[in-house]
Amino acid sequence: MELRGTTILAVKTDTGVAMAGDGQVTLGQSVAMKHGARKVRRIYKDKVVIGFAGATADAFTLFERFEAKLEEFGGNLVRASVELAKDWRKDKYLRRLEAMLLVADAGNILLLSGNGDVIEPDDGVAAIGSGGPYALAAARALVRHTGLSGREIVERAMAIAAEICVFTNDRIVVETVERPADGL
Repeated sequence: MELRGTTILAVKTDTGVAMAGDGQVTLGQSVAMKHGARKVRRIYKDKVVIGFAGATADAFTLFERFEAKLEEFGGNLVRASVELAKDWRKDKYLRRLEAMLLVADAGNILLLSGNGDVIEPDDGVAAIGSGGPYALAAARALVRHTGLSGREIVERAMAIAAEICVFTNDRIVVETVERPADGL
């Protein structure tokens, strides 16, 4: 049986990026195995947040490889993402991994797919995992029709997703990366 059940959401605003993940890990279609998993983490001197979805071991493998790329390229999120995607496409072992990453720094959100793609959302909102479409829809509505902060948007959108998606719970972890006051 496959471990699954993840919702990761990121929202970019003028002040930075907020990313949230739920805590549920599901075995198969009906058993919630864990309720407090931490699927969103801060890395690279607390300047980058990463969320992962998919098969647990595969997600951790990609997480570790991305962190190594980030170190190799001095914290350059875009370069590290592109280099990981290149490896992902070339390496026969990596191509079999069933996981996705959502990575962000204070000014960028990137989705790294299982096909070795690097995708930047048009509207500064991205989500992955089984509850991703619910969280994405809620976040887009909140971005467009409220003046909430990024943190408030991801918290409320994840709460909505948890009400709808059986693979998403309400034990939400939120991490933010703020832009420096001078705008750099």
